[in-house]
Amino acid sequence: MSFSSSKILVTGAGGQLGRRVVELLLEAGATDVVAASRDPSKLADLAARGVDTRRADFDDPASLASAFAGVERLLLVSTDALAQPGQRIAQHRAAVDAAVAAGVKHIIYTSAPTPVPQAAGGVLDDHFWSEQAIIASGLDFTLLRHNLYAETILMGAGHAIESGQLFSATQGQGRSYVTREDCAQVDAAALLTATGKEILDVNGAEAVTQDQLAALLARVSGRPVAHIAVTPDQLRGGLEGAGVPPFLAGLLVDFDVAAAQGHHATFAPTVKALSGREPTTVEAFLAANKAALG
Repeated sequence: MSFSSSKILVTGAGGQLGRRVVELLLEAGATDVVAASRDPSKLADLAARGVDTRRADFDDPASLASAFAGVERLLLVSTDALAQPGQRIAQHRAAVDAAVAAGVKHIIYTSAPTPVPQAAGGVLDDHFWSEQAIIASGLDFTLLRHNLYAETILMGAGHAIESGQLFSATQGQGRSYVTREDCAQVDAAALLTATGKEILDVNGAEAVTQDQLAALLARVSGRPVAHIAVTPDQLRGGLEGAGVPPFLAGLLVDFDVAAAQGHHATFAPTVKALSGREPTTVEAFLAANKAALG
């Protein structure tokens, strides 16, 4: 079954993931695509290609009502409201309520691996309660639990290569990094084909430990890189000492703790099953992005 003629809306279309999903929908022959953003002026190039562009501000429920009007299938790209605890959950709940009111039939949501409630809040807590809101809505849904993007490796790769040290609190556990492109391919395919109610892990080709990642960085750069295991508190201190904002440091530590608990070493065949292609390996990703490694 294909929903290529359904009215399909992608939120966050001004961002890298959302924009790429819109492009893939057009390439696949979708005929009624809606791209939504807080600032529709960023979508002028998509509008020129026949895409219906709409304003959708997750802090303004009235804008969501008009943005979602007539939409049958919705990709809810998780927002970037991470600095203020509780804001992202409120945004996502508002979006789900607006989807129900607008008569949306199917929600696809970009989640994270093994979301769990956290007493102090955090990114996994946000995803847990956002998933719960979608499940409770009564709508059909596809929860796509994107593993950590391979692109996040590039954030610290330059420093690791320069210093020769890669720090982590993953306790030797692996992480199935997945590229943003592979996620976009899966998201677009789900919009066009998914039915019913499903939760799917979206992961890369293999679980890579930080020891293995250090070796890959050394191989690609030609410079020695060693992995240094630290505690979560030590990692947080090092990140904040390097000028990383506390909320972002907390996010990165949470991801390492989740990996240490085995939650990032997923091996679902989702990328191949939905996109028709094998997921990109970390080695291939790093080789393709050698110029960005510093």
